[in-house]
Amino acid sequence: MEIDRKVKDIIVDIFDFPHVPYWFTVKQAIKIMKVTLPTREKTSYPLGILVFDEKYNLLGMVSMKDILRAKEAELPKSAAVSHMPDGYATASSTSRVEREVTKYAEKAVSEVMTPLKCFVEPDDPVTKAAYLMIDNDLMVMPVLERKKKLVGLVLLTEVFDQLCSEIQKG
Repeated sequence: MEIDRKVKDIIVDIFDFPHVPYWFTVKQAIKIMKVTLPTREKTSYPLGILVFDEKYNLLGMVSMKDILRAKEAELPKSAAVSHMPDGYATASSTSRVEREVTKYAEKAVSEVMTPLKCFVEPDDPVTKAAYLMIDNDLMVMPVLERKKKLVGLVLLTEVFDQLCSEIQKG
């Protein structure tokens, strides 16, 4: 069985995907995620948004997982789990957590995003995209022409669908 599908066959336009400039805050990114990302219905989009610089160069992606992971690291464990014996948080621990959350919400998304690690070209095989995405734990991979111009994205769900279709044919 030979899989000959190319990345260009499954490319997604970057403008079909939510995106923000790198200086947007975590709070602004969360608002965009809540508005633009799908609900619990079946979706082919990962739960994140693209991050660009002022010249529209793709810098990376910020996902829900990135935001939650960074937020957890920011919060002092003692403040997050400081409870009175009856299970209620103390007033001092609650206000401390609120201050930390407020401070975290004003961070730039560039501080919590996953930076661009690798890319594929339009004429690369889908199997190459699959390998790189799995090896680098990516849900989205940029597609660059001549290693420079961003022409779109490849989604892991689309790669999975293509490869599964080929496997089922074989």
